[in-house]
Amino acid sequence: MITVQSISNYDKAHPTAITIGTFDGVHIGHRKILERLINNAKVLELKSTVLTFFPHPRMVLQKDVSIRLLNTIDEKIKILEEIGIDYLIVHPFTKEFSRLSATQFVRDILVNDLKTKKIIIGYDHRFGRNRNANINDLMAFGNALEFDVEEISAQEIDDVSVSSTKIRKALEEGDMKTANLYLGYKYMLTGTVVKGRGLGRKLNFPTANISIPEEYKLIPKNGVYVVSSIMDNKTVYGMMNIGFNPTVDGKKQSIEINFFDFDQDLYGKKIQIDIIDRIRDEQKFASVDALKIQLKKDRETSLSIISM
Repeated sequence: MITVQSISNYDKAHPTAITIGTFDGVHIGHRKILERLINNAKVLELKSTVLTFFPHPRMVLQKDVSIRLLNTIDEKIKILEEIGIDYLIVHPFTKEFSRLSATQFVRDILVNDLKTKKIIIGYDHRFGRNRNANINDLMAFGNALEFDVEEISAQEIDDVSVSSTKIRKALEEGDMKTANLYLGYKYMLTGTVVKGRGLGRKLNFPTANISIPEEYKLIPKNGVYVVSSIMDNKTVYGMMNIGFNPTVDGKKQSIEINFFDFDQDLYGKKIQIDIIDRIRDEQKFASVDALKIQLKKDRETSLSIISM
């Protein structure tokens, strides 16, 4: 897959079959649409292309800093590449861009810049300044400008909406089974390993503390999780704590992973953590010794989940 930053950087030599959207999570509902896009592109000998925007339009138009997304841009790129999309175009979303008329967007961008021959889009898709154009307008443009429009049904769009809602709710409740079921893969956290307080090593449970710079990334409910990661092309398992370390008077939320049977210096490295399941809530223990006893139980619980 080729990732293009900004529509203006797209190679106009390649006509496209395109779909447009945020595709946050790239979950099982999205995959139906993307598989249809890929199949159409192959039959029509076009490049399967996803046009998405960043920042999220709500961040720009509504100044909604509270919005939390299921994927960072890098995570989305990784997932779309695995699915088999030819081109991902990440266009900067600005107020100026939002003011383009429907005609400007379709004629200048979709047709002239992206050489669109086929568009696969939801029945409820709206576009242009003030979102005043709809699927019927798009089909009229298609007739005039010689591209086909394939409408995604209300049922399929509802599936996408339900999936997104259920995934966010599940993550906020720590229900990883439901979240992972609707995602079609294990929910991931991607960050850089940074120096922590060193408390884990003192407890004989050394941890890798990860920092996630993307503040919009949705972090699951505080608690203890069983996780995996790929290190040197091998799967390494561990347990992760998300929370404030109340037993040792932690003041800010941290994400710490204790990897099993693994002892390498990870400081400064960017790693991806795949969350398998949630073990328990974070809790404050009466003493550090009591915490150590619980950590041993957590390890045993994690190993039993991994071996299932």
